[in-house]
Amino acid sequence: MANYLCSSSPLTHLSSPLPLQSVAQHRCFRHCKASSSCSLLLGSSSGVFGRRRPRNRSRRGARASSRVPNFMVFSQAVLTPDKKAETGGLNRDDLYDAIVIGSGIGGLVTATQLAVKGARVLVLEKYVIPGGSSGFYERDGYTFDVGSSVMFGFSNKGNLNLITQALAAVGCEMEVIPDPTTVHFHLPNDLSIRVHREYEEFIRELFSKFPHEKEGILKFYSECWKIFNALNSLELKSLEEPLYLFGQFFQKPIECLTLAYYIPQNAGDIARKYIKDPQVLSFIDAECFIVSTVNALQTPMINAGMVLCDRHFGGINYPVGGVGGIAKSLAKGLVDMGSNIQYKANVTGIIVENGKAVGVRLSDGRQLFAKTIISNATRWDTFGKLLKGENIPKGEQHFQQRYVKAPSFLSIHMGVKAEVLPPETDCHHFILEDSWSRLEESYGSIFLSIPTVLDPSLAPEGRHILHIFTTSSIEDWEGLPRSEYEVKKKRVADLIVRRLEETLFPGLKSSITFMEVGTPKTHRRYLARQNGTYGPMPRDVPKGLLGMPFNTTGINSLYCVGDSCFPGQGVIAVAFSGVMCAHRVAADIGLEKKSPLLDSALLGLLGWLRSLA
Repeated sequence: MANYLCSSSPLTHLSSPLPLQSVAQHRCFRHCKASSSCSLLLGSSSGVFGRRRPRNRSRRGARASSRVPNFMVFSQAVLTPDKKAETGGLNRDDLYDAIVIGSGIGGLVTATQLAVKGARVLVLEKYVIPGGSSGFYERDGYTFDVGSSVMFGFSNKGNLNLITQALAAVGCEMEVIPDPTTVHFHLPNDLSIRVHREYEEFIRELFSKFPHEKEGILKFYSECWKIFNALNSLELKSLEEPLYLFGQFFQKPIECLTLAYYIPQNAGDIARKYIKDPQVLSFIDAECFIVSTVNALQTPMINAGMVLCDRHFGGINYPVGGVGGIAKSLAKGLVDMGSNIQYKANVTGIIVENGKAVGVRLSDGRQLFAKTIISNATRWDTFGKLLKGENIPKGEQHFQQRYVKAPSFLSIHMGVKAEVLPPETDCHHFILEDSWSRLEESYGSIFLSIPTVLDPSLAPEGRHILHIFTTSSIEDWEGLPRSEYEVKKKRVADLIVRRLEETLFPGLKSSITFMEVGTPKTHRRYLARQNGTYGPMPRDVPKGLLGMPFNTTGINSLYCVGDSCFPGQGVIAVAFSGVMCAHRVAADIGLEKKSPLLDSALLGLLGWLRSLA
């Protein structure tokens, strides 16, 4: 899920550049397998994340990059672009190949993949650390993940372990801890279901709860596996690049046709083909809600299949030291590859000349230029804020007609005494106590993460971290005086703590040693996401993923990446988006093979298909 630090968060104390010593000593760097320089093992390309020696880098440039100290990755704007590129009078030969706006996981995967292919990339991050919704903060001896600690795509096998592959591409490997239970559901009618790491064990638990629906349950999840196995067998690159698509189709025609069949379908419709028990269908709604913040009828089957099976195939694995280490390792790897990242670099506009994106404007007055611009902002922010005054392309108008902004979240980070947790407490919980009808209501369901169950080093000895989040709309927090805002935060947090006391942890309130509450306004402030939204949500019942936009846009040389692009929300999905975006951009700037004639035909076909959604 997403980043919801409150306006009184410790992050507000980081408005000035981070102390270099404290940043350099952060535990993330110990995870780099290669060395402190996180050097790339160069060789021939292979697979999605094929490694290639960067092009157009002089020996002098390569030596300079290898001498960059670790702390420079996270200090504010220490790696600046060429002076010519900071002004309007630049030498076009000195352009960056790509400027990436935002350092969320989607943006960082795009940037590092381009750097590995030989591109010269600049990432611009508004805040002082990378990661966006997969960031972190430290307070009173605790290291808090600002988003969910359920990490899909982080195993050591298959083609969908995209986070592992993204780190490996820049020579890094993070130590992980397997999670034996993905989620423990606490549902109406005292229904308790654990999603075990082992698929057979999970299915047996469902059979024990719903013996009359054995056949239907098995058929639904078997269809999920068809999708997963098809995806997992393919080399994942851009679906907007025809040479790749034709190559994959001729190599794996059955798998490609399988995915084409499921793209316009939703999980809820398929579940209802086989299952009649409303309680089982409601459970599948809850499964999908965690993935997409909507019920199964509105969740694309491709997304459901990818996530509901990856948790069993590779399993959910938590990175030692916290989720924030992923973004920090990618950012450091980017710099080690000779590209740049700047912090406290607030992009306020995208510069368009003659229908082509050529640069960006920053709040400090600078203008930076590149051959391509990649926005990791939401499409609402990209086309409503960064391109203010420009005509919105028809494809984006269509997207905004079909999709609305999903609600944001209220988030509570707590430190508690360890004894309040019963033995064998699971790491992740989903709580919906009273009525299935409250699933999608604000504050209706609660997601709880206790990462210290897996990694005790995140908290002081004898303490645990509880990270609680629940859906909340920004309209519920707007227009309040500061004093009322703070009172309301405390009141809502107390109600949620009381629910957890009644459901899971008696005596929880008296065990709290630290608590911080964030609202949708916090999410908007720190991530610059319109209304603090978590991502797109279909306005009506969608036709699967058919209406989701890809990485290209109606403006030449402008691309989008992240959760408002195909295939949508979640860490594994935005990483996939980043892989696809890097491949498409690399083809457009000459680092991958390309057929202009086929490109034009395919992009036109994809645009037509999206118009049918």
